[in-house]
Amino acid sequence: MEYMLKQIEFACAGILLVAIVVLVGVASIARAVGSPIIWSIEMAQLIFVWLCMLAADIGMQENRHFGLQVLQDNISPKARDLVELFNIVVIIGFLAFLLYYAWGNMILMHPRLVGATQIHASYIHASMVVGLILLMRTMVFKLIERIRSRGQF
Repeated sequence: MEYMLKQIEFACAGILLVAIVVLVGVASIARAVGSPIIWSIEMAQLIFVWLCMLAADIGMQENRHFGLQVLQDNISPKARDLVELFNIVVIIGFLAFLLYYAWGNMILMHPRLVGATQIHASYIHASMVVGLILLMRTMVFKLIERIRSRGQF
């Protein structure tokens, strides 16, 4: 199940990346020939924000995010395991904190309409809500995996 969700997420990110490239390319050509697509920048920004959130979760799933190992490299393996578990729990808590405010911001932004497209700004801000939920899901899976691999579950 987890693998299938990851594949769906990866496919969505790929589709969004292709959509941005095509949209920006078409908009550039249209502008060069004197017929600009006025909504292209807004749509590219909307797509880009969603792509960033999906990419952040994909990066987290593959342990590609930046991290410092100074402390963990200088402690015993058992202490390292505890620090890693603690870090995951802290990250889950931080993501939950951000999700609370992202949800409120999305609701607050719904009445606002964006530029030429006149779409609700909440569609842009919903990317944070979805992205944070995906990141929390990833970290919960990592926590369960860590606990199981240590024989503590």
